[in-house]
Amino acid sequence: MPAGMPLADDRRHPVVSAPNASAAGPAPNLQARRIGIDTYRENVVYLRRDCPVVRAEGFQALAKVEVTAGGRTILAVLNVVDDQRLLGECELGLSEETWTQLAVADGAPLTVRHAEPPPSMWALKRKIGGERLAAEEFAAIVRDIAAHRYSKIELAAFVVATDQFALDRDEVLYLTQAMVDVGQRLAWPQQHPVVDKHCIGGIPGNRTSMLIVPIVAAHGMLIPKTSSRAITSPAGTADTMDVLAEVELPFERLREIVREHHGCLAWGGRAALSPADDVLISVERPLSIDAPGQLVASILSKKIAAGSTHLVLDIPLGPTAKVRSMVQAQRLKKLFEYVARHVGMTLDVVITDGRQPVGRGIGPRLEARDVMQVLHGEADAPADLRNKALRLAGRVLEFDPDLRGGDGFALARDILDSGRARLTMAAIIAAQGAREFDWRNPPLAAMTHEVTAGEAGVVTAIDCERLSRIARLAGAPNAAGAGVDLLRKIGDPVACGEPLYRIYADTMAELQFAREVATRASGFRVGQEPEAEAASEFAPEF
Repeated sequence: MPAGMPLADDRRHPVVSAPNASAAGPAPNLQARRIGIDTYRENVVYLRRDCPVVRAEGFQALAKVEVTAGGRTILAVLNVVDDQRLLGECELGLSEETWTQLAVADGAPLTVRHAEPPPSMWALKRKIGGERLAAEEFAAIVRDIAAHRYSKIELAAFVVATDQFALDRDEVLYLTQAMVDVGQRLAWPQQHPVVDKHCIGGIPGNRTSMLIVPIVAAHGMLIPKTSSRAITSPAGTADTMDVLAEVELPFERLREIVREHHGCLAWGGRAALSPADDVLISVERPLSIDAPGQLVASILSKKIAAGSTHLVLDIPLGPTAKVRSMVQAQRLKKLFEYVARHVGMTLDVVITDGRQPVGRGIGPRLEARDVMQVLHGEADAPADLRNKALRLAGRVLEFDPDLRGGDGFALARDILDSGRARLTMAAIIAAQGAREFDWRNPPLAAMTHEVTAGEAGVVTAIDCERLSRIARLAGAPNAAGAGVDLLRKIGDPVACGEPLYRIYADTMAELQFAREVATRASGFRVGQEPEAEAASEFAPEF
């Protein structure tokens, strides 16, 4: 972040200077008015069309403006209001995000003026035109993104351009380095290796990180696990951990927890680790875009910023996963390895079975229940979640130079079965700020609907993408108790009319949305015997 650029208290929207204030002359005073509109991490302000400032300054809807109050200046998008009941003639309406950033009281004086275009706009226009960008151009764009100089429209243009005109491997490297450079970085002197595990996503219920962290931390290795909120899925690791403990940890507190307990499970945005990534995610999520270049830069920048030196990367492969062919998986693997090598990170990429969800629950509380069942050694704990977590934890443990290659799985299993992982997880949860959660009887959404098999047979295929959509329509992850609970997996026998899964929703409207999609296609295929995958097309490690 440029020198002299102070951060707002919650580190999401940097406060910016107003370089042209003196040249533009004094702006007319307005009065602040909190109007209670959630604009999802975007600063938005509102003025009446008949406001003298609108007429004098020539403001138009969606114009970018600089708002100053009490010596603090932020950038915002202007909306113009015709309903005179919402605002007074000389009031500036503040969205919830803007209200938080300016920290003013109702009626406080403030000024508004036109904002200058982001300095990197020329570079953005080159990328929109399909041109290849150099390192300094990515650095300029990412600085402006982190400083919130881009509107959502301009951010969307960048995200779409980097998706449509795929970044080459050097551009991905430049983007990764730029995203690291604008945020804070954790450092762990005298600690080596500092390890982590990450999954590229796309598989519902794949909460292995919440088991791997306590296993690895119990062994004594540092694993500062920071995660994003869900982008296109019904829950991310941060969303699920948020059921158990606070995940929005300040930078210093995150560091203290890792030093004391050897691990954490936190949302990276609160600690300002690769802050541009969280801004981009706010646009990628509604667009449902997760381009390979952005994916690599997002993951590796967060790991570098967290101080990790060694990473196990999970790439699930399956017909309805993000990655749907071995050729695509190998291409993505090589891109990750190229960037990791040039930033000095040791990377172990594992291609895993992504033909169906992992565990039973899809949604924050359902997935937290599955994790706790495995940690506590419950007899009915999801065996696939346990097994995958142990295999990946074994790969992470084998970064330990004192551990013989091939011994990681057995060690991980011993740490889990002995209860050491459970105790370590309990300590991490307490340190982060435990929440009340009865995992044996989790508080799930009250409205339910069971989707049943239309014929007898064996479950031969499960559509991960469709089940994710159904869970999101039911309210996950915003409604923590919403989602889908799987009652059958691939290979399970089922009679006609028996339930395949149960949908949970907080409202009748959400339940109806999810039911309609499930009625058109349940996401389950039932046949007489499991379908064999062609070895040439589908050969994951596990």
